[in-house]
Amino acid sequence: MSTKRLLVIVGPTGSGKTDLSIRLAGHYAAPILSTDSRQVYRGMPIGTAQPTFDQLQAVEHHFIASHDIKDYLSCGEYEVQALARLEKLFAGHDYVVAVGGAGLYVRALCEGMDDLPQADESLREEMDRWLAEEGLGALAEKLRELDPEYYRIVDLNNPARVVRALEVCLQTGMPYSRQRTGIRRARPFEIVKIGVDLPREELYDRINRRVDRMLADGLEAEARALYPYRELNALQTVGYREFFDYFDGRIGYDEAVELIKRNSRRYAKRQLTWFRRDPEIRWFRPDDDAAMINYIDFGKS
Repeated sequence: MSTKRLLVIVGPTGSGKTDLSIRLAGHYAAPILSTDSRQVYRGMPIGTAQPTFDQLQAVEHHFIASHDIKDYLSCGEYEVQALARLEKLFAGHDYVVAVGGAGLYVRALCEGMDDLPQADESLREEMDRWLAEEGLGALAEKLRELDPEYYRIVDLNNPARVVRALEVCLQTGMPYSRQRTGIRRARPFEIVKIGVDLPREELYDRINRRVDRMLADGLEAEARALYPYRELNALQTVGYREFFDYFDGRIGYDEAVELIKRNSRRYAKRQLTWFRRDPEIRWFRPDDDAAMINYIDFGKS
């Protein structure tokens, strides 16, 4: 077995993954590789809760503000780039900490992505027109009709995910979920998965307070600066979409804030649903470092 180990930290938004990753990285003298599908983009540090300047200085980070928002980083491309980076990191470290809440990025990194059919250009154009004319909700309803299993776990606020799944359903005549084989690709390192979670009431309180901090830190101004790019996939994100609706006059400021909190809580619930399906994840409170280290070192907690 390889002596190199990838420590994968997952869990819902607002659960304390970033602080935990800093502590574990310090303990194991490890760099950090982000598996967050939004923190990878530049220009949106507040809304995506990127690590602070001090945190970035404390530990070497990768895939944080590394890509332009116009350059969509698909799961397949993330897999290629992240594995290449890991090869370099493991040349000088025995441990690397991977942290983030994007389930598909985690799957791409740990298991690889399924070989699904390439997009058909004419169908993709039709899907883009459908999205523009009828909105994401209409596509999501069609996905629920064709593939209720995947509908239950997909991020329904992410157009790229919904469109791709629906596209595969229409292109092949089979549910997208049935074509996700789950066949793992071998990795030249050991993987240890740590999940962090809190009682629902405590987690939701943390999420609400984190939104308040984002607002105090300038989330509205950040969203205004990003408004010209609002159609990009990177900005189909809780915290920005609600402010874009506010800027467009569809909702008021107070409603936007409440929607950010509500949608953040709903996103956290979907993340937990996704990660709970992985039996390889061992769950801990985010402050139970001793138990986590015992599990990582000795396979027990």
